[in-house]
Amino acid sequence: MGLTEEERELLVGYKLEKAKNTITEIPILVENKLWRNAANRLYYACFYAISALLVKHGYIAHTHGGTKGLFGKYFVLTNIIDNGQNKLYEKLFDLRHKGDYDDWTVVNESDIIPLVEPAEKFIAEIEKLIKCLR
Repeated sequence: MGLTEEERELLVGYKLEKAKNTITEIPILVENKLWRNAANRLYYACFYAISALLVKHGYIAHTHGGTKGLFGKYFVLTNIIDNGQNKLYEKLFDLRHKGDYDDWTVVNESDIIPLVEPAEKFIAEIEKLIKCLR
């Protein structure tokens, strides 16, 4: 990847902080019933956390699908991450994609509210895993 160890640690920290900042936007979006925006931010919060984990291990993806694939290959299939967590990420991926690109998809409260706490836990688990690897 061409980064020094110090640069890698800085990038990991930046991406993890970005994940945690993004998840804090959710209550505002929920309060204002901005369901599509909430789907987008839930997904991106988890995406940034996964990106931090990948960088920590020296992997880099250039697409969302690539990020999903590397995460699955190196962390889910190896049982480092529970498959249930991966299913959450896939659900967020699909919901965000439909919400952003499919004009006919309706995202509503019942789609978002059940995902908020699991997404927060997902990010915390990824952060814990990253810190264990330092």
